[in-house]
Amino acid sequence: MKPRAAKYAIGEVVKHRKYPFRGVIYDIDPVFANTEEWWLSIPEEVRPAKDQPFYHLYAENSETEYMAYVSEQNLEPDDSGAPLRNPQIDEVFARSDTGRYVRKANVLN
Repeated sequence: MKPRAAKYAIGEVVKHRKYPFRGVIYDIDPVFANTEEWWLSIPEEVRPAKDQPFYHLYAENSETEYMAYVSEQNLEPDDSGAPLRNPQIDEVFARSDTGRYVRKANVLN
């Protein structure tokens, strides 16, 4: 698989195109890098292609916070400007005055 350039960046807030959740990107895989079992667990009619960037998110929906692994084709920018409440975000990022999340200097992945 030939990697493509990622459309989104670490610290960017995105939302899922089909499901009601949003999150901040904390890591990017240039192509699918999860287990085959995970990929096969996705219904075939909505299973994403493996040859695209996949994003690790500190995600949340109206009920809970969690980590998500999402293909680029299923993401779009979240321009709401609303802060995220996932507590893991504060461990890695600081929120700027513009609403963007910036990685703290002393924290790696």
